[in-house]
Amino acid sequence: MSVRHVLILGGTTEARRLAEQLDAAPSLRVTSSLAGRVAEPRLPAGQVRIGGFGGPSGLAAWLREQRVDALIDATHPFAGTISRNAAEAAAEVHVPLLALRRPSWVPVPGDRWHPVDSLAEAADALPGLGRRVFLTTGRQGLAAFTHLTDHFFLARSVDAPEAPMPPRTEVLLDRGPFTLDGERAVCREYRIDVLVTKDSGGAATAPKLKAARELGIPVVIVRRPELPRGVQAAPDVPGALAWLADLPS
Repeated sequence: MSVRHVLILGGTTEARRLAEQLDAAPSLRVTSSLAGRVAEPRLPAGQVRIGGFGGPSGLAAWLREQRVDALIDATHPFAGTISRNAAEAAAEVHVPLLALRRPSWVPVPGDRWHPVDSLAEAADALPGLGRRVFLTTGRQGLAAFTHLTDHFFLARSVDAPEAPMPPRTEVLLDRGPFTLDGERAVCREYRIDVLVTKDSGGAATAPKLKAARELGIPVVIVRRPELPRGVQAAPDVPGALAWLADLPS
C-alpha cells in the first residue's frame, strides 16, 4: 500500500485537529510545520518541524525533497506571507493546495463594530471611541499604536510583545480558549472602553466579543486578508478531510 505524504502548515487549533485525524490513517504520513514564533507551542500528532522554509523557493524545494503529495495551509488567517509562499510553492511543484480557514466572525444585534483594514487604521479609529484599550491582536504590531500617548493599553498575548509599544501599556500573558466570565472580569477590572482585535474567527477567542456586546464596548476589528487567487478553501477539518479523500490516488 502506497503512503501519501501530507504537509500541514499549522499552529492553529484546526491544524492540530487535522493532524490528529490524519496521523491515525495508515495510508497517510503527516508532517506539521510550525513557524516557531511561540516559545512553547502545542505540538500536534505526527512528525513536526519548526522554523521557516526560506520563502516560496525553499518551501518548493522541501516539497520536492520530501515527496509531499498534498499541502494544507492551516495557518492563522492573518499569516498572509506564509499563505502567499504556499500558493507559489504549490504551483511551482504542482502539489495540490488547500487553505483550511475557520469562518469569519459575524456581527449580531447589539454589536458596535468598526471594521478596518489594518492596525494603522485601527489606531486612527481609537481617539473617537475610547481611551482604555483592550488590545488582542497578538504580540506583533504594537508599534502601530505608539503615538497614542494618552491611551492606556492592555495588551494580551501568549508571549511577551515586541517593542516598540505604547508608553502606557500593561501586558497580560495568557493563552486561549477564554471564557465569557473571564473576559467580563478583565474588561471590568481594567475599565476597558474599547476593544481592538483581528477577525481570526473561531470559538476560542470569541467570548471577548460577547463581553464587549454586553458591556456596550465598541470593537475595532481588523478584516482578514484575502487568500491568494485561485486557492481552494475549506471552513473546517471535515471539509479538509473530504478534499483529501477526493484527490486522485
